Amino acid sequence: MIYEMRVYRCVPGRLPALLKRFETATLKIWEKQGIKQAGFFTTLIGESNQELTYFLAWDSLAEREKKWGAFMTDPDWMKARAESEADGQIVANIVSQILAPTAFSAVK
Repeated sequence: MIYEMRVYRCVPGRLPALLKRFETATLKIWEKQGIKQAGFFTTLIGESNQELTYFLAWDSLAEREKKWGAFMTDPDWMKARAESEADGQIVANIVSQILAPTAFSAVK
């Protein structure tokens, strides 16, 4: 199992719109595509409180490539993204890292 950590830094004031999009649209599309989330977090203390950090669980890089590619081109996703950004851009930038658990990690 490998994990992907994604950090979305929002345009100031737009974090609520991002959270709403995940809750009402993105997670349903992920379920349809077989994408497994492993946790979502907002930042209480850190560089910015306008961030959403989440983890995805993948069996392999090949699985990630296939399922993430299908998600990004899913017509339901493209529609949900466009609708959620009707009032303006939500995310200023995204950082993504692919992580492998260590032998002593509680998460495998």
